[in-house]
Amino acid sequence: MSETWTFICASEELLPGEMKSAFDEVTGTPLVVFNLDGELYALEDQCSHEEFELSSGVIDPVEGSIECILHSARFDIRDGRALCAPAYSPVPKFPVKREHGGIWSRDDRD
Repeated sequence: MSETWTFICASEELLPGEMKSAFDEVTGTPLVVFNLDGELYALEDQCSHEEFELSSGVIDPVEGSIECILHSARFDIRDGRALCAPAYSPVPKFPVKREHGGIWSRDDRD
């Protein structure tokens, strides 16, 4: 578990409907943060079906989902759960915060 927060971007750089990715240097975990109607959510930037970055995918702001472009698996941005095959396992969800004009996240798994 990382106690260190990873800087994702400046707050004004992540507008509603957008996402930004970063890398947790402590745990080696790729992170992706989403702005869904002003609420921030962070997931591991890796499809649970096959190792491919979710940040390459397409956001559906109405459904609140991200679709992996590799095999069309979709995940709920708010909690990481898989919404359709070929993915059946969720994507890990991480804490995210706004602080000092920036957006921060970290891999908090044990």
